[in-house]
Amino acid sequence: MLTQGDDVEVHALAARGWSISAIARHIGRDRRTVRAYLRGERQPGIRQRTAPDPLERFVPYLAARFSDDPHLWLTTLQDELVPLGWDAGYQSLTRGVRRAGLRPRCEACAGVRGRDTIEIDHPPGAEIQWDWFERRKAPWGGTAYVLLGSLSHSGRMCGVIKEAMDQPHLIEGIDEVLRRHGGTAREWRTDRLATVIVPGSRDVQRSFAPVAKHYGAIVRPCPPRRGNRKGVVEAAVRYLCGRWWRGLTATTIEEAQASLDRFCATTADARPRGSTTVAALADAEPLLALPPAPYPATLESVAPVGTNATVSFRGNAYSVPPGLTGVPVTLRHRLGSTTLEVVAPSGVLLASHDLRTAGSGDLVRTAEHRAALEAAILASFTTDRPCDRKGNHPPGPAARAAAALLRVGDTREVIVDLARYAELVEVLR
Repeated sequence: MLTQGDDVEVHALAARGWSISAIARHIGRDRRTVRAYLRGERQPGIRQRTAPDPLERFVPYLAARFSDDPHLWLTTLQDELVPLGWDAGYQSLTRGVRRAGLRPRCEACAGVRGRDTIEIDHPPGAEIQWDWFERRKAPWGGTAYVLLGSLSHSGRMCGVIKEAMDQPHLIEGIDEVLRRHGGTAREWRTDRLATVIVPGSRDVQRSFAPVAKHYGAIVRPCPPRRGNRKGVVEAAVRYLCGRWWRGLTATTIEEAQASLDRFCATTADARPRGSTTVAALADAEPLLALPPAPYPATLESVAPVGTNATVSFRGNAYSVPPGLTGVPVTLRHRLGSTTLEVVAPSGVLLASHDLRTAGSGDLVRTAEHRAALEAAILASFTTDRPCDRKGNHPPGPAARAAAALLRVGDTREVIVDLARYAELVEVLR
């Protein structure tokens, strides 16, 4: 076999008038080999087989079986080929099927890779694409859920980090992203999120329809299994994960959100788009004005009560009555309001606080809770000496009486029936 370099040299020497024998002596190859390459009978880099291909006579059967099922396992095919005379190994079968390209492409299962694509015209302000992406093992613990909204025309991206992907958190995230964009596009493009689209249909969820009406947008779901229809936000997810998430140094959600906002406003907006930038295109997009307040969805989260009779919510601590340490309570916040409700597992309202700015580290405690907690702490104080843990403490009268009963045990008389014993012996014989 000649390499690509040898083949180039052979043809160059032949063009200069060298004989085949001279070329063969020069490169150290057989004359028949040189003649075959000059005639085009052999290709450089491809070794000519000296033995027949063991898969050749099985090709019609394999093609028929792949026509029956393109996902058929090769181990199953090997089991079928062995009775038909296949005596080579499994690796030979896989190598032969791969080289011959016998397995057909299943369009329904192949996804978007390998399909023909075309550019989609996105007029300014016409569409914004939405998508979640999650990253486990976040620096602050747990999972980071990031909602990303990308304007289809300019490619400007904005994102928010949430504690969950349920519908109330989605609605809150949509409002925050839109306010970072400074308005909303006329259409919202999303994949078939169960919180937005009724599963198995193109219809909007009854609970989400008022949200779209509140912002004056039209919801457009992607066709089934056609994720490339929202390729703008898919590309934004890949870009954000590679450029921002991998090098993130934040240790809290609030720090991560501030870092994400800086990245989107600087690095992401500075990306070139022809002779301009993403920021310049986005600033020229005619977006619809936003309502003065977000859609009034109700957020709920569960958190345990700490030893200081407080519960944490988005970087702040809010007080509850004492005596609930470790009890999981429900925190409720209605979007657009300035209050946070703390509800017991029984459904009783424990407290209602003014909501503080997320991540400010404030401790919010009412006067009533402070007085009750101080009373509980003072009541638990004692001036008694601690117990002597190394002293001698023999069993007392109550323990000795219980021990006596244990020593006596069962005082009932045991009666052995010898006649019954004899019957059992006879049966065993």
